Amino acid sequence: MISVASTRGAAVRCLSAGKSHMIRSFMSTQAVSLPEEESAMILILGKPGGGKGTISCKILKDFPRVHHISTGDILRQQVREQTALGREAKSYMDAGALVPDELMINLVMDDATPYIEEGKALLLDGFPRNLTQAKSLEEVTHIDHVINLNIPTETIVERIADRWIHPPSGRIYSYSYKPPKVAGVDDITGEPLVQRDDDKPESVRTRLSAYDKVTSPLVDFYAQQGVLKTFSGTMSDVIYPEVKKWLQEKNF
Repeated sequence: MISVASTRGAAVRCLSAGKSHMIRSFMSTQAVSLPEEESAMILILGKPGGGKGTISCKILKDFPRVHHISTGDILRQQVREQTALGREAKSYMDAGALVPDELMINLVMDDATPYIEEGKALLLDGFPRNLTQAKSLEEVTHIDHVINLNIPTETIVERIADRWIHPPSGRIYSYSYKPPKVAGVDDITGEPLVQRDDDKPESVRTRLSAYDKVTSPLVDFYAQQGVLKTFSGTMSDVIYPEVKKWLQEKNF
């Protein structure tokens, strides 16, 4: 299952060898058969604060055929537009419950199907988040390629803990690359900057530890399928050229 809070993050805006790829259209409930050369499903994995959004933006810029699918964005849009799936999801959210995995898969595939029919490659972000979800998704559609961003925990801790904000305006400062003119105060108003509790080192470490615990089996699952490629490093600008080269080798 998935919660609305777990989908928070920066918004960024299918084919087994030897056989056509089968997906199920949740609009028609009819199977849609697509030639394997027409579409592909890519999953990007990465720790919170590890540059996944930055890498995704670069992929979309360099590979126009790729369409980004953020489960958080889809969930919010469907709820806002009061679609049948959105209303069902909202009923769980209003009750303080997690949105069931099956419903999340329906939301993803409802959004993905038109792009698959156009021959787009899809970059899936935010789902699946654990092994149970991955196995459920595999029953509906195959993940062809997985980009796993392996960024050291302490690099992320330093990066996020370096972030301070001006709450009234939402302005964000980083002492390593975008520091305020005067330490501790907002450039425009002179008001004090604060660090969110979520950005404090101990909170970041706890969050990243939880991510590793849940995601490690997911990484192993896709590695065993032979579809996962891990990219390690500390800087997105260094990692991305390797990601780009790999995608080019996959004929994107």
